[in-house]
Amino acid sequence: MQDSVITTAGLTRRFGRLTAVDGLALEVPRGSIYGFLGPNGAGKTTTIRLLLGLIRPHAGQVRLFGRGLPAHRRELLDRVGALVEAPSLYPNLTGRENLEVTCRLVGGARAQIGQALHTVGLEAAADRRVKGYSNGMKQRLGLALALLRTPELLILDEPTNGLDPAGIQEMRALIARLPGEYGVTVFLSSHLLAEVEQVATHIGIIQEGRLRFQGTQEDLHAQMEEQVVLRVDQPERATGLLQGAGWTVQRNGGHRLAVAANGRSDAALVNAHLVGQGVNVYHLALEQPTLEDIFITLTNGVEGGK
Repeated sequence: MQDSVITTAGLTRRFGRLTAVDGLALEVPRGSIYGFLGPNGAGKTTTIRLLLGLIRPHAGQVRLFGRGLPAHRRELLDRVGALVEAPSLYPNLTGRENLEVTCRLVGGARAQIGQALHTVGLEAAADRRVKGYSNGMKQRLGLALALLRTPELLILDEPTNGLDPAGIQEMRALIARLPGEYGVTVFLSSHLLAEVEQVATHIGIIQEGRLRFQGTQEDLHAQMEEQVVLRVDQPERATGLLQGAGWTVQRNGGHRLAVAANGRSDAALVNAHLVGQGVNVYHLALEQPTLEDIFITLTNGVEGGK
């Protein structure tokens, strides 16, 4: 059996009549970067709160490192670091002083402060006040706080929220390094599908509190056949025409359509059908589906989010 850092079985949490997490069965392998994806209201944040023992389930269980919460809560969470939404920082203190305060609160070793600053690339800015940091630097400092006790598991909830493209790239590169260089397993919740696709070794997709897929990226892509990708001048009309002719169509924003089809012969038929109806096709190709395409298919077209 593969060594799992996170295991849940039948995990269920309700808020009144709403079942936010419904029978969730997660398996997060040691050393993986597990991308946890789902539409708005799918149950991602509730799941993270359950994993961190911040709320209790109505049914099922959470096991970390093979042992159950809440029976071993303190011992297990000592091995976990977390960055949930925006980090809580003292703006009038320096980056190093923020780490020192947290180190005293959690009983960490001061020697870890330098290592954490090095890991997130903030050594040069360590003695500057945090109020002068960019959003990307603040997020990296928050990650340094989570790494202070050299955790075996790092839980990140939307770590690139509010970052510009350069900040997103920096955070992505940092997350990608963690398992190999520091032996950390990363559980990453995000709505940025393209970013997750570039770093995650494993994917979990949740909708309406239920797990729709779990496995490696290779497993996920293997489930989906090639598709005809089109760009047309009348996407709404083209979608209606193709669906009326029996094809399954996903519209992924703008003028791009993805059509489930069987190879080159279907590609030619799709093109001929649209052109015959007066729709201009200015791009057509057979492609493997992207993570975004698969996500939309598995979540029935619900837009992704937190």
